[in-house]
Amino acid sequence: MSGEVLISGAGVAGMSLAYWLHRQGYGVSVVERAAALRGGLHAVGFRGDALGVLDGMGLLPQMRDHALRMDAITLIDADGKPAGELPVRTVADGLEVLQADVTRLLHSNTADDVRYVFDDSITAIDRDEDGVSVAFARASGRRYDLVIGADGLYSNVRRHVFGPHRDFVRHLGLSGVGFTTANWLGLGREALRYSTPGRSVHLFSARNPDRMIVSLWVATASPHADRLSRDAQERLVRERFAGAGWQVPRLLEAMRLAPDFSFASACQVTMDRWSHGRVVLVGDAAYCAAPTAGAGASQALIGAHVLAARLLESAGDHTAAFPAYERDLRPSITENQSKGAEAAKTFAA
Repeated sequence: MSGEVLISGAGVAGMSLAYWLHRQGYGVSVVERAAALRGGLHAVGFRGDALGVLDGMGLLPQMRDHALRMDAITLIDADGKPAGELPVRTVADGLEVLQADVTRLLHSNTADDVRYVFDDSITAIDRDEDGVSVAFARASGRRYDLVIGADGLYSNVRRHVFGPHRDFVRHLGLSGVGFTTANWLGLGREALRYSTPGRSVHLFSARNPDRMIVSLWVATASPHADRLSRDAQERLVRERFAGAGWQVPRLLEAMRLAPDFSFASACQVTMDRWSHGRVVLVGDAAYCAAPTAGAGASQALIGAHVLAARLLESAGDHTAAFPAYERDLRPSITENQSKGAEAAKTFAA
């Protein structure tokens, strides 16, 4: 097969799909709004069929080399004393890998074959039966045979083709801050969690024993805070954690000083259809299940593989491939979104 494909988003879904489509003979370009590969402080999980996809890409040994082999998650009370323990999934169950390592490995696996354009974004999409004309903020416009939105929860492609975010993004009642700080607790292969109704702290150390990764989650009424300034986001978190015990005051001070601060809300994307003509969505852009489902990376990886497989089977006929891709994935997506919504309900309990 041949043809020119544009993928918006250099994340798990976008770069995985780029790998498979290049192998099928497509000319693949990936446009990414960020100036460089996105890092990401949280761990992402690969399980079930996702492990087979990684193996097919030749990346499973490298992902295993970067796996976070955590011993346990210890629950901490307000006095800093252990109050219980949560089991962690073993390597046999799957892999937990830092998002930064995942994106780096996926990029290195495709960089020689795929055209990557960073620090640019789509500004207009004009579709017809024969192709898709795309305008960019920086580069000159080009025409493609297919355009694929793999650009996350607030997908630019989805907004241009399907409608505003409010029509598809469902807030699940919590938002989180992530950053790194000095590992003053001396964490090794264990993680710590401190929770009270409507707020939660999760700490763990990864490759660098001198640093720990901090996640602070708070109850929120909408994803509006995602669009606020950092100062406003920090103020919201401090207000929600007012009066909390244990290490929280020190963590809030570390948040203020962190150069790698990030903020995001737990949301789901629900859509009646994932394609429109020659444009199709994959990963979080189409069916985000929220972090509470623990399935986002696997969904993205499997979704990209299924979409590429349906295009191969249909000899590139998108009118057959896109509906088949959706039929194959809908059942598992519905199940994962249900799990994510149920898990979010327990947050404020």
